[in-house]
Amino acid sequence: MKKRGDGLHRLAVALVCLVWPLIWVGGLVTTVDAGMAVPDWPATYGYNMFLYPLETWLFGPFDLLVEHGHRLLATVVGMVSIAAAVVAWRREPRGWVVGMTLAVLAAVIFQGILGGLRVVLDARTLAMIHGCFGPAFFAMCTALAVVTSPWWREIDERPGGAGWGVRRVFFSAAVLLAVLCYGQLLVGAQLRHVQPWTSPTFFRRAVEVHVAFAVGVWIVSGGLALGLWKCGDLALSRPARWLVPLVMCQIGLGVLTWVVNYALPVGTDWVSNRYLAGHILVSKGFWESAIVTAHVATGSLLIATAVMLAVRLWRVVGVQRLGVGRAPQPVPQAG
Repeated sequence: MKKRGDGLHRLAVALVCLVWPLIWVGGLVTTVDAGMAVPDWPATYGYNMFLYPLETWLFGPFDLLVEHGHRLLATVVGMVSIAAAVVAWRREPRGWVVGMTLAVLAAVIFQGILGGLRVVLDARTLAMIHGCFGPAFFAMCTALAVVTSPWWREIDERPGGAGWGVRRVFFSAAVLLAVLCYGQLLVGAQLRHVQPWTSPTFFRRAVEVHVAFAVGVWIVSGGLALGLWKCGDLALSRPARWLVPLVMCQIGLGVLTWVVNYALPVGTDWVSNRYLAGHILVSKGFWESAIVTAHVATGSLLIATAVMLAVRLWRVVGVQRLGVGRAPQPVPQAG
């Protein structure tokens, strides 16, 4: 039988599936310096955004392809956000969930205006803020998908067993992980969008803090994976297990990002490979751009995964505190 919140959940999942590619394309816009490939907004070279000639967009310069594509995909995300808010307003009985959909809609409008002002004002600082807010919006959509899911509704009716061994410390650890991941992204944005006033000392300190955050993310994610490995609820154990390969992949991409941007220091004992020692940096080359953009997108996926786990743990801990869904205890018989 179809549940009342299924339509809203599908729209929330659609948002999650659309926003991550949007972050990929947006990251590529920054990586290849295509932010000003289209100098006007909301129009595209004087055309209505949706009426811009397809052949010029698809077969024109690459920076035009990614920038205009980013705008079109963002518009689709905005339309789905509107649909989610309308469906929630008409069919969702939980007022706080309706509020979440309105917050998602407000966030996508804000992000769109921010992106437009970045073009109109040609402000690189706004580009950095725009890039930092995108993963936060991705996390909001992920949280909306969790609270509208069948799992969220059915946990009240679940008998004792699955998930009931979860302790509150895991929820705190998941929140800490989300904060660490986002903090690392903010510091990484300072390295990605280097400002004219940035001194070598500030840049070096930012690199050190970025690495320190990575160590913290590695420790907390490993602890969560071990702690929730056999908790009895796949909705908790699976995301916790995903964290480990995601963090390993992100660290590897981070190292490669440094190599393709700054190469490796030569003349030291630990760099003996001839290819690495003679590596030539190709500015905005295909593989270089792909690696840097993948590092940005994987960071966003880590934040969303941590938020998903934190919201699910919040639900489980809350149900435990209220004593809902526990298996009934046997009543001792007299005599």
